[in-house]
Amino acid sequence: MIGKDSGVMKAWEATMRKTHAVAKKRANSIFGTISLAHVADEDDNNDDTDKDESRNEAFEVYIEEKVLSNGDYYTGEWANNFPHGLGKYLWTDGCMYVGDWYKGKTKGKGRFSWPSGATYEGEFKGGYMDGTGTYTGSNGETYKGQWVMNLKHGHGFKSYVNGDWYDGDWKRDLQDGEGRYEWQDESHYVGEWRNGTIWGKGKFVWANGKVFEGFWEDGVPKGNGVLKWPDGSFYEGCFSKDGKDQNGTYHPSEEGEEHHKEWDPQELYSELSGYVVCPGEKVQGMPSNKRLAVWRSSKAGETARNRRMSVDGRVSIGLEKPADRLQMWDGGESDANSARTPSLVSDLEEDLMALRVDDAGESLGQLQPLKAPKKSKRQGETICKGHKNYELMLNLQLGIRHSVARPAPSASLDLKPSAFDPKEKVWTRFPPEGSKYTPPHPSCDFKWKDYCPVVFRTLRKLFKVDPADYMLSICGSEALRELSSPGKSGSFFYLTDDDRYMIKTMKKAEVKVLLRMLPAYYDNFRDHENTLLTKYYGLHCVKLNGTIQKKVRFIIMGNLFRSQYITHRRYDLKGSSLGRTTDKSETEISETTILKDLDLNFIFRLEKPCFQEFCSQIDRDCELLEQEGIMDYSLLVGIHFKDITPDGEVIPFQSEAPATVDPENEETPQTSSEDTDQLPSKPSGVILGMNMPARVERTVRKSGCELQLVGEPIGEFYNVVLTFGIIDILQDYDISKKLEHAYKSFQYDPTSISAVDPIQYSRRFRDFIFKIFTEDS
Repeated sequence: MIGKDSGVMKAWEATMRKTHAVAKKRANSIFGTISLAHVADEDDNNDDTDKDESRNEAFEVYIEEKVLSNGDYYTGEWANNFPHGLGKYLWTDGCMYVGDWYKGKTKGKGRFSWPSGATYEGEFKGGYMDGTGTYTGSNGETYKGQWVMNLKHGHGFKSYVNGDWYDGDWKRDLQDGEGRYEWQDESHYVGEWRNGTIWGKGKFVWANGKVFEGFWEDGVPKGNGVLKWPDGSFYEGCFSKDGKDQNGTYHPSEEGEEHHKEWDPQELYSELSGYVVCPGEKVQGMPSNKRLAVWRSSKAGETARNRRMSVDGRVSIGLEKPADRLQMWDGGESDANSARTPSLVSDLEEDLMALRVDDAGESLGQLQPLKAPKKSKRQGETICKGHKNYELMLNLQLGIRHSVARPAPSASLDLKPSAFDPKEKVWTRFPPEGSKYTPPHPSCDFKWKDYCPVVFRTLRKLFKVDPADYMLSICGSEALRELSSPGKSGSFFYLTDDDRYMIKTMKKAEVKVLLRMLPAYYDNFRDHENTLLTKYYGLHCVKLNGTIQKKVRFIIMGNLFRSQYITHRRYDLKGSSLGRTTDKSETEISETTILKDLDLNFIFRLEKPCFQEFCSQIDRDCELLEQEGIMDYSLLVGIHFKDITPDGEVIPFQSEAPATVDPENEETPQTSSEDTDQLPSKPSGVILGMNMPARVERTVRKSGCELQLVGEPIGEFYNVVLTFGIIDILQDYDISKKLEHAYKSFQYDPTSISAVDPIQYSRRFRDFIFKIFTEDS
C-alpha cells in the first residue's frame, strides 16, 4: 500500500498539477478567438493557481468536447458529468454562452448571446444574470449596471434606441428610486420613480430652459409644484390633470413683465404629453431557462405508466425523488467517442414522448373546460364534552374572556418600548372554585399568561376589532372546531364558529420569533393599513397545574378566507418547485383543498391602481421579513369565480353561454353575469387582498425536461373575486433550516427547495409573485 507521504504519492500529485495546468492552457487556446477579456484568464500568477486548485480539489477537471443527444454542443472544462470551469455551450436555437461554469450552472463571469444579436456580458450566479453586467439589445440599446436574478435591480445606466437614456435606480427591471431620464432633445427629468413611472418629487427641465419642480403621480404633475420660465416669472400652486383642487398664483419676473399671466396650468400637461418614457426591449429567453440537462429517475423499471396527471393536466415524471440524477447527454462515460447506451436513449425518448401530452401548442384543443370544485363539508370537528381537548378549549375561553374584559386605559398608538419587552407578561391563576379575579369553572386548575397585552390590545384597535364582538366570537355559546389534522409544523388549528378567527398552537421557538419581531410588525401595521401580513390578535399560554405542568402556547389570528364569497380554489404559493404540488387529481379537489405552486394554472390580473399598490406592499412586507430573518412564508390566494353554470362549469369572460345561479351554491352571491356589475369596480372601494374584483387568465405548461413554474397564458379569461395574504411568517433561518438546505442541496437544485436564506428567499418569492400577478390592460 502506498503511504500518503511516499515519493510515489508526491510524484502522482505533481503529475496531476501539471495535467491541470496543461488543461487550462488548452482551454485558453480554445476560447482565445472569442472577445471576452474579463472571462478568459490568461495570467498564470500564483493567485490564479490557488483558485484553480481550490476549484478542482473535489473534481478531476479535463477538457471535453461533446455533441449532446438533443443537438447542443459543448467544449471546454468538464468535471463529474458537468461543465465545470471555462467552457462554451451552443444551443440548437442559436443561443451561446462562453465563460465560467460551476457544476453545470453558469456562475462567475461570462458572455451570453442570443440568435437575435442581443448579448449579455458580465456576472452570473446560479444560472441567472446576477451581479454587474452589460446587456446589448438586438436593436442596439444597452444597459450597464446591477442585475439580480435576470432583472435590472440596483443602479444602472440604460441607453435607448431612440436616443433617450436613463441613469439611476432600478427595481425588478423597472425604474424605481432616484434617477435621471434625458430625452433626445436634451429635455430631462431628475427625481423619484416608482414601478417604471415618474412618481414622487422631481424636476423636469425643457431644452429651452423652462423648469417644473414639484410632485408627480403616474407620470404627470400632481400636487404642489412650481413652473419657472426662462425670463424669471413663475407659477406656484397645486396641479391636477383633471382640474380638481387646482389653484395657484402667477408671479411676474423682476422686470415686471407679465408675458405668461394668462397661462393655463392645463397647458403643462399637453406640453408634457410628448415626453414618454421609452419602454425598451424585453430580454427574450432568459439564460436561467436554458436547459442543459434532462432530469429523470434512475430507478429501474420506471415507465410512463407510473406517472400521474396533476391538477392542471401536467405529467409528473418523478422529479422530487432522492434517487434522481442529472444526465446531460446520451451516455454516462466521459469519453466523447463512447457508444450511446441503447437502454438510456430509449428511456429518454420515452420520457420525451410522454411529456408531449402537456405541450401548450398541442393540448389547447384538448384542454378540458374549467369546473368549480365540488362542495366540501364544513371544516373541523366540533369540540364537545368528552373531546380530548374539551378542557383546553374551556381554559382558552376563560382566559380570553378575562383578558379582553379586564379594564385598561386607552392605549396610544405610540407605544413605549417597555410594552414590547418579552418579560411584559401577566400570569393569572384560575382555580376551579374561583378567586377574587376569576370566576368558578368546571375545568381543571390552570394558569393563564398574556404576552405583551398592551401591544395586542392596541393591534386589535388598529384592526378595528370591537372587544365585545371579539369575545363573543371566541367565548360565545358555540364551541370551537378543531381541524382534522395538524399542520406540517405539528401545530393544531381551531376555528371559531363564525369562521372569523383561527387559533393555532405554537412552539416555544415560534413565540420567541414573534416577540423578537413584534416592534417591527406593529410599526408595519401602524404605518401601512394595506399590509398583507397575517393579522395577530393575541398571544397566550395555558399552563396546567399539577404533576404534568403542561404548557400550551397559542396565537389568535384572522381567518383569511372568511368571506361572503365561497372560495372555489385555494393556493399556497412560495415560488419554489420541490414538493410543491398536491397529491390529488382534478376530480378529488374540493373547495378546501390547498393547491401549491406547480398546481397553479392562472395569471392574476389586477387593475392598475390596485396592482401598483400590491407591488409596493409586497416589497414592503418582504423587506420587513427579510430584515427579521424570516423565510418559508407563502402567499395564500383564494379565488371565487363569478360566472358558473348549473352543472358547475366556469364561464370564460365575454362568453355567450347563459349563466345562472347554481342551486347547490345559493350562498354564493353574484354568480350570474348580469349581477357582476354590483361588485365594486372602483379601486377606491377595495381593500387590498380582501374581496378584490379581478380577472384571471388561464395558463398551460409546455412540455420539457424540467417542471415549468409559471405556465404559458392562452388568452382565456375569467371574472373572479380574489382574497390573498402572506402567512406562516414565524419561521426564521435557524440551524435546522440551514441543515435542511445543506442536505437537500446534495440531491436537488438548491434554487428549487423551500429552505433557503431569507435574502434569497425574499428575492425568489417576489420574482415569482410578480410573474403571476400582472397589471390588467
